[in-house]
Amino acid sequence: MIHGFLNLGTGEIILIVVVILLLFGGRKIPELMRGIGKGVRSFKDGLNEVTDEVNRKEDESARKESDQ
Repeated sequence: MIHGFLNLGTGEIILIVVVILLLFGGRKIPELMRGIGKGVRSFKDGLNEVTDEVNRKEDESARKESDQ
């Protein structure tokens, strides 16, 4: 089911872009893209924080095991 959703051709992408332009207008698109970019950046920062936290906890547990 997901595989069909991700298999977009050129025609479908053009149609999506046209619909977005009609819905939001040319002036709102840069503002919309800026907001999406900030959201993606925030998500990546959060993901990196979680990854760092997990790695730090693993390092601490490995040090405790080696000390024993």
